[in-house]
Amino acid sequence: MLGRRNMWFGAAAAAFLSFATVAPTVAQADTVLTIGRREGSSTFDPIKTAQNIDFWVFSNVYDVLVRVDKTGTKLEPGLAESWDVSGDGSVYTFHLRDAKFSDGAPITADDVIFTLTRIRDDEGSLWSDSYKVIKDMTASDAKTVVITLDGPSAPFLSSLAMPGTSILSKAGFEEMGAEAYAEKPIASGAFVVEDWLRGDRVILKKNPEFWQADRVKLDGVEWISVPDDNTRILQVQSGELDAAIFVPFSRIADLQTDPDLTVHLDKSTREDHLLINHSHPPLDNKLVRQALDYAIDKKAIVDAVTFGIGKEAYSYIPDGALYHYADNLNRPHDVAKAKALLAEAGVTDLTLDYVLSAGNQVEEQTAILIQQQLAEVGITATLRKMDASQTWDLLVAGEYDLSMLYWTNDVLDPDQKTTFVLGHDSNMNYMTRYENPTVKQLVADARVEMDPAKREQMYVDLQKMAKDDVNWIDLYYSPYCNVSRKTIEGFDQNPLGRFFLEDTVKN
Repeated sequence: MLGRRNMWFGAAAAAFLSFATVAPTVAQADTVLTIGRREGSSTFDPIKTAQNIDFWVFSNVYDVLVRVDKTGTKLEPGLAESWDVSGDGSVYTFHLRDAKFSDGAPITADDVIFTLTRIRDDEGSLWSDSYKVIKDMTASDAKTVVITLDGPSAPFLSSLAMPGTSILSKAGFEEMGAEAYAEKPIASGAFVVEDWLRGDRVILKKNPEFWQADRVKLDGVEWISVPDDNTRILQVQSGELDAAIFVPFSRIADLQTDPDLTVHLDKSTREDHLLINHSHPPLDNKLVRQALDYAIDKKAIVDAVTFGIGKEAYSYIPDGALYHYADNLNRPHDVAKAKALLAEAGVTDLTLDYVLSAGNQVEEQTAILIQQQLAEVGITATLRKMDASQTWDLLVAGEYDLSMLYWTNDVLDPDQKTTFVLGHDSNMNYMTRYENPTVKQLVADARVEMDPAKREQMYVDLQKMAKDDVNWIDLYYSPYCNVSRKTIEGFDQNPLGRFFLEDTVKN
């Protein structure tokens, strides 16, 4: 989804936040679901975030034209109850259902056009490249939107289910302004933002104007920031929290024995990887990046850090996702090969700045292992542990050599992630500064190829090329690891990460 998709607040804040979760909140009733998470939200402006935690929270505050179902495998109607596509695949006509914003105003075609124009044209949009294909948009009437594309686009319908296209109120946005709307938006989804205490919690309440309001069983939801993993888990065990996300792999087996808890290992599209800053010599040399890949023992990381729950990653398109290439190159751990490549590149006494976020056990354990493995080939990795509120800015500024991140898909089609990490200018290819004009062109070509077999081959080629270039180092795939009290039903994520809190029940 997509920026710092694991932007964590530092462990130094854990004591304060631990106290904060005990204090009474605005609506601490039995029907308010409390969820512990590491990090805090950064914005409610859909086009200006690429963080999972933002998307996961506002997927229940906003609605989209087209949704992804609970299985994470197919599209279904959202605010658009139906749509038609022209024979040449270039014109989409969407028929909106009777739905309202949280302020009672009807959701109209003008709101849809305003929303999609922003994500395509706004200078601050992180997702503009994926929507440049939109040539024109018109409102036939208040409930009909006609979208004309430059030409056929294979991922277009899927891209409308991305949380970045969450439908905004045009009138409300223009009256409030971008900054105010990003703080307390007018909702089009199941819940309304009642309060946002930065660094502490987001307090949501049920939206009575939601077109599926009778489906929502909860009166509210509180997303509470508890950066320290152990503190967060203890609060679920004690009943201070109803649920928690990002359960450390090391705690899963123990928690599964607790009769009061349910451990959720939900199928995901998550891939953890090591970012490489290509703008810092000698990391701009492909031989050096290949040496790093050979030096890092991915199986050892899977065994030691994920306790075997994860699986070695070898492609940026995750296992089980559309067009995943199962036979992609997976460089084995080979110290001799890594040393030979470094010698061929003429690189000796290499020291790398490895930036990591404090308070996350998995990231810290992985960093220590990678540091030890790189040392075996003569590379010194200096671990720079930072508060997570600082690490994201460092990545954007390019003030790092290595840093661990993760990604989960937000749409069914591989175009979104492919564009974001291989063919995107505005985000510097996910802060790696990776550049390959041939790859970038193939990304654009794959987006408009309508023959499924030809398109699949394009993505196979892209996976091969990315691996050859070592755009980043694939580490492992893993499920979503969450925990909830037995009193909670329906606390699950689909493979794209969406929580269907409109169906969650607190007994």
